[in-house]
Amino acid sequence: MPVPTRVQHEKNIWIAAGDGDLGRVRELIEGQSLSPNVPDAHTYTPMHAAASYGQLHVLEYLISQGGDVNVTDSDGDTPLYVVESVETARFLVERGAVVDRRNLEGISPAEYLAEDFEEVSDYLEGISPTRTSDAASRTPSPPHPSVPSQYAQDAASEQLTSSLMQSVRDVMQHAEAEGRDPEEELRQIVGRTVLESVAAGIGMSMDAQESRDGRDDTETSDAKRTRTDDGPG
Repeated sequence: MPVPTRVQHEKNIWIAAGDGDLGRVRELIEGQSLSPNVPDAHTYTPMHAAASYGQLHVLEYLISQGGDVNVTDSDGDTPLYVVESVETARFLVERGAVVDRRNLEGISPAEYLAEDFEEVSDYLEGISPTRTSDAASRTPSPPHPSVPSQYAQDAASEQLTSSLMQSVRDVMQHAEAEGRDPEEELRQIVGRTVLESVAAGIGMSMDAQESRDGRDDTETSDAKRTRTDDGPG
């Protein structure tokens, strides 16, 4: 009779980062070439996960592997928006995290954390270079409406690059088969790609503006705590 075996589900990189499982994080980054800034289905990154749970040793490693302390999710929130301790906030700030910034709702990290993590908020307010008064800090200047999220920009860039490479391969293959010079056709492809890139940027800017205009003021960010449950292993 065969002996039953137990299959253990391996952690994905977001759960591992939040758990402080440095070994698993290293395995996924060094063994499977995952990026420290890779977003899950909710655009939550390992940097956000490690910052949220105060895993400083994991953050240190992620940063050494190219982790961006100012990487943004689809809400424009950096890892600084999800910290729960002054120690973690200070760690990020000392490594370049921008305090004087606004997410897509025009909210700063200090304002975002004020209700649940007052000590962290006070710390961030105290080092904000533009802090003038409580009234001023609560009257934010929203980010420029034409700036889409970093995640949207990266996704669009990857799609355009993939499309360009496929077109170039097709042209080269046909030119070789027909014995002709592909230079002019390649030049036209590059020109079209540039125009498509500009058009995509305009489209993302319009989408970002519509999203901000139509955002429900009562919407909460409870998903922040559960984002690490999603994504591939």
